[in-house]
This record gives sequence, structure tokens and C-alpha cells, in this order.
Amino acid sequence: MSEAFLPSSTSTVTQAGMKIERIVGSEVGLEDELLEAAKPELRPLNFDDYLGQVHVKENLKIYVKSALQREAVLDHVILHGPPGLGKTTLARILANELNAPFYETRGPAIERPGDLAGILTGLQPGSVLFVDEIHRLSIKVEEVLYSAMEDFQLDIIVGQGPAARAMRMPLPQFTLVGATTRLALLSKPLLDRFGIQERLEFYDSDALCNILQRSARILGIQVTEEGAREIAERARGTPRIANRLLKRVWDFTVGFGKTSIDRVLADAVLGRQGIDSCGLERIDRQILSIVAEQYSGGPVGIEALAATLNEDRATLEEVYEPYLVYRGFLARGSRGRMLTAKGRAHIEAAAGLLPGTR
Repeated sequence: MSEAFLPSSTSTVTQAGMKIERIVGSEVGLEDELLEAAKPELRPLNFDDYLGQVHVKENLKIYVKSALQREAVLDHVILHGPPGLGKTTLARILANELNAPFYETRGPAIERPGDLAGILTGLQPGSVLFVDEIHRLSIKVEEVLYSAMEDFQLDIIVGQGPAARAMRMPLPQFTLVGATTRLALLSKPLLDRFGIQERLEFYDSDALCNILQRSARILGIQVTEEGAREIAERARGTPRIANRLLKRVWDFTVGFGKTSIDRVLADAVLGRQGIDSCGLERIDRQILSIVAEQYSGGPVGIEALAATLNEDRATLEEVYEPYLVYRGFLARGSRGRMLTAKGRAHIEAAAGLLPGTR
């Protein structure tokens, strides 16, 4: 098997050379991989089982139906949005609905044009090739991809020096499905070659509640509707986090000698984990408190904030800030970060209380 097709390693917060698994982290962790390996049916295999993202799902269903009726390959698809929202699952569903072979790789694994050439020449006609973190492809690899996506041909150079000559190798027609959390990092020539572009948004509590109840049935977990909603409200709009919290709460439920997860139990367990009623963990609240107290609500530059927290700037920008901004607790402007009225009200309400206490 080519290195480009090897499973990806877990992506977690890194501090002082150590990988730290965050219970509310949206990247794939070891616990998620073990759970999916034990219960692969947690990942939906078709559109009917895929809950949420209604607008994206309905659009993709139409595109798939059209491709099948025309007996043509599906246009290339780019799925973008925060991690943990189901981009990989949607790519696999597309392959299943098209009854097409599915190949999966990651942008960082394709280091050289030759790596990409090896993958493309190994595809079967009509295949779906899924490239996660596609924004991390190098420019040289992208340039090889252009003709492959547009003309289903591979431009290769044979020989070296004055004897070198360009050759075009035909490829089987295929659908490239790219996934990225940072669409702005894709070059315009590459982005323009994706006929279908869909953005996945954070899930609301109703959708997450339905996902949790489905997961509970598969895992054999007893949870009331109120218990599922309590977990959903703290899952940061992300199914991956919701399933992780469900498993963690169930561990405590069994340990406490209970038979079912209800609202009170879910609240107590998640509070014990340091996750408050809005899904914020300790460092999230610390960020808000530092902006409020040490910088008088802001604005404060990202470098100053990172130094105060003793955190890496990239970690703050990519891991912690997006959800705080999404929930309206923190605002980003040209002069820096500012605490919003909603953010101030949240930390004031939480002051002196255990996380999760209502």
C-alpha cells in the first residue's frame, strides 16, 4: 500500500512536544478512532442515515441523481467547514450512492508529484478519490492535479536535461472530493476546478440530539431525550464531540450504578469534566477572563494574548478562538480580540460556580 493511503495520525493540541487529547476537541482523537473501529456503523453509509446539514445533503442528492441518470462521473466536489462536521462521512456516502470505488488520502501525505501520479494511475473508472486537508498540497502537486481534474490526463516529464520530453498519460474518469477547514488557503486555479462547492455549518441542538439518539441505539446506551439534549447543548455544534461526550457520560453512568442517562446526570458528569452549559472548557473560560480582567475587555493582540496564556499563537487561532467567536463570546477585529457583552455575561455567571451548575 502506498504511504499516501496510510491512515492519518490523530490531530490534537500540542504543548511542549506533547499531544494533549481534548474532550471537546473537534479533531480526530485516539478515542474516536477506537470507537469507530469497534462500531463502524456509527458513520452513516447513505443520505437517509446522515442527519443534519439538510441544505448540503439535498444539493448533493440532486447532483448524484443527475450523474447516475446521465451515466457520467460526478463533478469534482469541495467540502469545507470546521473539523468534525462530517466531511469525510459525506465523501464516503457519495461513493456509496454512486456505487463507486472509494479511495482516501490526505494532503500532507502527497509530498511529491510522483506520489499523486501513483494514486491517480491506480484509480478505477468512476472512482471517488477523497483528499482530506487538501489545502496542504504543495504547488508542484497542485500543478499535476490541474490536468488530471480537467482533462483526465496526467502530464509527466520523461528523461532529464536536453533529452527530457513531456508526455500525457490518459487517466480513468474519476471524482475528486476535497475537504478543508481553511478554504482561503486553496489556490484559485485549484478551487475553480471544483464544480460543486459546499460549506458545512455547525449543527443545532435538535440535529445533534437526533444524532446522539441514533448513536445511543447503536452503542446500546440508554439515554432520555432530555439527557441527549443536555449533551447536545454542550457538544459545540459538532457530532464528533457529541458522540465522545455521550461515551464519556455513559462510562460515569455505569460507574455510578445507573441504567440511563438523564438530564441531571448528564449535567453532573459534564460539569465534573469541566464543560459548562455552553460547551466551554477551562481554557476557554480562562481566555475570556484574561481578556476581561488583564486587558479591560480588549482589544488585545493575538501575540500578547498567546504570551499571557503561554500558548502557541496558531493553537489559539485554530483551536480555541473559532468556537468562542462562533458563539459570540469573543470578537476579532483589525486591532485585536475583544470580549463581547455576551462573553462578559457568561464569565460573570460562571464566577464562583462549578462548571455545569445552573
